[in-house]
Amino acid sequence: MATELKIETKAAYDDPEKGIADAVVPAYPRDEKPREITPPQYLEVKKGEAKDAPRKPTPKPKKKVSKWILLKLWFNTYRKFFCFTFGLNMIGLGLAASGHFPYAIRQSGAMVVGNLNFAILMRNEIFGRILYWIVNTAFAKWTPLWWRLGCTSVLQHLGGIHSGCALSGVLWLLLKVVNAFRAHQLQHDAVLVMGVVTNFAVMISALSAFPWVRNTHHNVFERHHRFVGWIGVLSTWAFVILGDCYNGVTRTWDLSGVDLIHHQDVWFTIGMTVFVALPWICVREVPVDIELPSPKVAIIRFERGMQQGLLGRISRSSIMEYHAFGIISEGKHAKYHYMIAGVQGDFTKSLVNDPPRTLWTREVKFAGVSNTSTLYKRGIRICTGTGIGAALSTCLQSPHWYLIWIGSDQEKTFGPTIAGLIHRHIEPERLILWDSKQRGGRPDTMKILKEAYHSWGAEVVFITSNYIGNSEIMEGCKDAGIPVFGTLWDF
Repeated sequence: MATELKIETKAAYDDPEKGIADAVVPAYPRDEKPREITPPQYLEVKKGEAKDAPRKPTPKPKKKVSKWILLKLWFNTYRKFFCFTFGLNMIGLGLAASGHFPYAIRQSGAMVVGNLNFAILMRNEIFGRILYWIVNTAFAKWTPLWWRLGCTSVLQHLGGIHSGCALSGVLWLLLKVVNAFRAHQLQHDAVLVMGVVTNFAVMISALSAFPWVRNTHHNVFERHHRFVGWIGVLSTWAFVILGDCYNGVTRTWDLSGVDLIHHQDVWFTIGMTVFVALPWICVREVPVDIELPSPKVAIIRFERGMQQGLLGRISRSSIMEYHAFGIISEGKHAKYHYMIAGVQGDFTKSLVNDPPRTLWTREVKFAGVSNTSTLYKRGIRICTGTGIGAALSTCLQSPHWYLIWIGSDQEKTFGPTIAGLIHRHIEPERLILWDSKQRGGRPDTMKILKEAYHSWGAEVVFITSNYIGNSEIMEGCKDAGIPVFGTLWDF
């Protein structure tokens, strides 16, 4: 017979909107049994066995995944988009270099700035939110599942277009500058100098965004990609204006500006500048409350509610070191929303050691893959550790999503606020909380995920985990034929 599972905890917020701490939160209501879909061997305690020394689940040998599945996971939509955009540009660049692409030869500036313009657009929060809104409004639930899965995949992997167009823009710029030096007798020295400056700025900005730099040296990436990128925008303006105003045949300058508006690269540069500036117009310093339930985690509370599936960027400075975290909220009309910051780097450590009263944030949040959860009739949201920050809102705001949270001593680590939100809004029938400390180790993740998927009648699984956990679940789901979307590290 399965024993009743209880989690001892500190006082939890009875109402996080009011911040009243007076309730103790059990994992399941006392008058209900644990849901049947949870494997009984994970809940039972043998007679004579101490409750504080749970039996460790026998580790299951890792199933070998076929090379075909590994190839499909590696060559995802991100890389498909990258190969398509970059490959198409390289064909055009080859034709232009050989003299067989008259438009690109004549409008070389437009080829450069057009690619950079589109690359920046793909990373613009406002443009992204509009795309997600259109897809979620037009195609939710009634369209075929393959179409909805395709929509989610496209939206999640727009970074492939960003990378492909950005790298292509760098190479088109290099070709333009090389051609300018080859015909230096028709170019003013100022044009040549600005061409070199622009080339270096754009190259450094692009190279700093390579996955290895971005994932292992975040501050290096941010400083170079942002500030050198801004220098690149300014130098692009100078390069475009000087190049379009100078007549190499007559060796004269046309500074009236009348002819300037007829050049395509000018309009592309205007668009690029607007897309860069828009998110920064929305930057505000906002009051925050920091809750420190344990040395491992900081819970950051902000005013106003949010829709599910959003992430926000926060910083102690208005322009430096922004870090993205998933947003937890009970809904648009809630009084607060929260972010969970796992204590790892200098920024998150400073939240614990020196909790701020205010933080800088972009008021327009950007959408993550969970934002497309409204497309599906039912789904599974599985996460580990601090991944609950990106996963929880979906399950709080929709009764059609099932939460599986794997971690160690979650209630003690993450505190009463998060525990209160979970137990007030998520029924036991759609919740598995796996405490690896209490249960003696990690679960057979694919076993409980498959059982939940089939019992719940889910259409899709969303994952938020570390690299190893994400890879294992992705491989297992693909092998089992379960539609799945995981965390990205290559954007």
